Amino acid sequence: MNLSKSIDFLLENSGPVIQYRLRKEILGNISKAEEENLLEQIYQIPNFKLVQSYVKPNGYIGSGAHSWGKWRGEVLHQTPLQDGEACARLLSNYAVPTTHPMIVNFIKAMRDDDTLRQEFSYIPPEIPRFKNRNTGLKCGNISGDIMVAIFTMQAVLGNGDDDYARVFRENSLNAFCSLLSINSLDDIIKMRQSKNPKNNYPYIDKNTYFPCSYHLTTLAYTKTWRTPQRIKAITNAINHLNEIMPHDNSMAIKDGGKYYGPGWAFGRPIKPFTADKTETVMYRRPLTEIAMLGVGENVDIIRESTDNVRGAIGEDGILRTNFKKSSFSPYPTAYADVALEYDHKRKYALECDLTFWAVQFLHYVNKVN
Repeated sequence: MNLSKSIDFLLENSGPVIQYRLRKEILGNISKAEEENLLEQIYQIPNFKLVQSYVKPNGYIGSGAHSWGKWRGEVLHQTPLQDGEACARLLSNYAVPTTHPMIVNFIKAMRDDDTLRQEFSYIPPEIPRFKNRNTGLKCGNISGDIMVAIFTMQAVLGNGDDDYARVFRENSLNAFCSLLSINSLDDIIKMRQSKNPKNNYPYIDKNTYFPCSYHLTTLAYTKTWRTPQRIKAITNAINHLNEIMPHDNSMAIKDGGKYYGPGWAFGRPIKPFTADKTETVMYRRPLTEIAMLGVGENVDIIRESTDNVRGAIGEDGILRTNFKKSSFSPYPTAYADVALEYDHKRKYALECDLTFWAVQFLHYVNKVN
């Protein structure tokens, strides 16, 4: 499919983040002077300035990681963007270079136990998360443990390929490939027994391998794990996931005597993109990240989504769908990305966000095909 009209539309109408990412990551035709100019414009965006204001003397940015729900509403914490994970995801979404001092110092802080101990002691619920920080790596127990988020934050910031992060890369790959050895979810889940029938729900133990959105994100943003054999294995694993997962699954993760929500574990089929359903906005990121794995159209939902994206792009090159402006989060979260166009009241801003996603998604797919 010729995307020249889509690209021309974006070059004419989009803001600095899309302009920068389109020209640097997809077109590859940006000069050093143009890159510096666009980055300077990105650094003036209010959300970037907010993140900049949350930088601490020790280099950590924001408070906690995947912690907003624990301290929301306090006077000192005004926006979800003040969460450390949201800060990392915004810097990644804005494509801030890994050499930027904010990122360099943030990575250093995340790799220093004394700094993390300090950062995860500001409210009582965070203290046990630090103590048990490495116990949920196989299943993505983000609610009980923090290193699932910390490793993923480093990956999206371009620092997930070194030896420090190797353990989570391996757990992420094993989590997906573990599905190849089961015939159904019943092979690994257990049922909680309680006097209250409402509390009788399926769960897996925290030491059970099971893929979640954090595993996918980490693999999408790293390269050193990739071999033809492993890419084939994860292709088969994702196809198998969509074949065996029930559509109504709501399992939990058991950690000691507690049961947690599983950090968007892939316990249900991943839905393909369709232009007529507003809820598929939630699947833009996982679909993009699957495409980033280098699997091309060998994954069924990517092949179906690719056909649907191509069919939804109009003659003018613009992707128009039933997505609503409210479907885009003003802040990046663990489950939905921030809009790259800061002000959706501006003419064509929503169309630019949607169309850039389409161009980016097809770019990743076509690189393999």
